[in-house]
Amino acid sequence: MSLDYHFTVEQEVGSSTYAFFGFNGTAGVWRIDALNEAGGWKDRTTVEDMDLAVRASLKGWKFLYLSSVKVKNELPSTLKAYRYQQHRWSCGPANLFRKMLMEIIANKKVTLWKKVHVIYSFFMVPKWGAVYIPSIITILNAVGTPRSLHLLVFWILFENVMSLHRTKATFIGLLEAGRVNEWIVTEKLGDALKGRANNKAAAKKPRFRFGERLHLLELGTGAYLFFCGCYDVVFGKNHYFIYLYAQAIAFFIVGFGCVGTFVPHS
Repeated sequence: MSLDYHFTVEQEVGSSTYAFFGFNGTAGVWRIDALNEAGGWKDRTTVEDMDLAVRASLKGWKFLYLSSVKVKNELPSTLKAYRYQQHRWSCGPANLFRKMLMEIIANKKVTLWKKVHVIYSFFMVPKWGAVYIPSIITILNAVGTPRSLHLLVFWILFENVMSLHRTKATFIGLLEAGRVNEWIVTEKLGDALKGRANNKAAAKKPRFRFGERLHLLELGTGAYLFFCGCYDVVFGKNHYFIYLYAQAIAFFIVGFGCVGTFVPHS
């Protein structure tokens, strides 16, 4: 659902209204002149594709999104791989925002509204919790993916859990703290399955370590929400405990690593 929103709403709307959207590194075609004029690829952040797209846009280049083109892609193989991916996707844009804000504001080649679109849409939606509008995003996700409507509640609970991880990564990027330049290639499901198939002949199966799946921040948040739910049961009158318990369970599920396909020692 998140990917459908990203492509059918963010990218297609950005293409049709401002001739700009965030290039996400795959299934794209660049003009050599655009690459050269924008200054080429740079490794100053972990989102070099986004960096290039912003610089090319500030040079006046227009972006065209073709929704009719279908390209297959793979998803992360494990929750661990997904967390690394989401850390990079949240930390990188925030760090790029820190580096390019004044350059965007001072640019003379694009209109004021396009600058606002680049700053707000590209850096702040849906990365930053301060300007995140859950109800609108949820509706757009549901409309864009009607076949997954029955999973909407579970998606909201899971996204709320991941927002904690993304917010932490965003502050790391803004402050250029410890993991700001961490680059871990996201292991995809196909790669993991191939690895498992190649290792079937191994004499001894790798030992599973439960501690590798624990995420203390999520577990702590889940415990806090569970306590708040208990407090609401005893003293509250608005039945907030229904949501608090559901969200606490979601945090516990992610905190114990019980999400998605698990590939030991991936």
